[in-house]
Amino acid sequence: MGQYICPDPDPEYNYIDPKTQQPYGCTKENKAKVQCKAAVGITCTETKDDTFKREIPCKWTNGYSFETAMLLSIFLGMFGADRFYLGYPAIGLLKFCTLGFMFLGQLVDIVLIATQVVGPADGSHYVMPYYGAGIEVIRSNNWTYKLPQQDW
Repeated sequence: MGQYICPDPDPEYNYIDPKTQQPYGCTKENKAKVQCKAAVGITCTETKDDTFKREIPCKWTNGYSFETAMLLSIFLGMFGADRFYLGYPAIGLLKFCTLGFMFLGQLVDIVLIATQVVGPADGSHYVMPYYGAGIEVIRSNNWTYKLPQQDW
């Protein structure tokens, strides 16, 4: 604890991309490398100074805006514009031909996009403000159960 700080708060190492609102270099594996700074008096063996790079989690985005998807769903969802925008042309065409499944599909899509259940077809995350309304889905299955702990 207290041996280093990541990311380095120095303004020279601005690490948030203004286009994606994620750290620069975020990959499809949802990892990004950021510049870290070691405490005073600590020298890193790899870099021979007090800085080093470390992987941090991020959300890879491909340019699909959450706000744009929501507005398209609300105002043009009956024509399938939201699904075309997110990369689902077949469902978009069905919504276009059936007037949003008689407006019921439009209402369902508004809820699904607002809760971020439906995202871009390429598997990326939405672009939203860094401290925006991001949702983290937590799932439970047979591998995530709590293991019994030994009493000490």
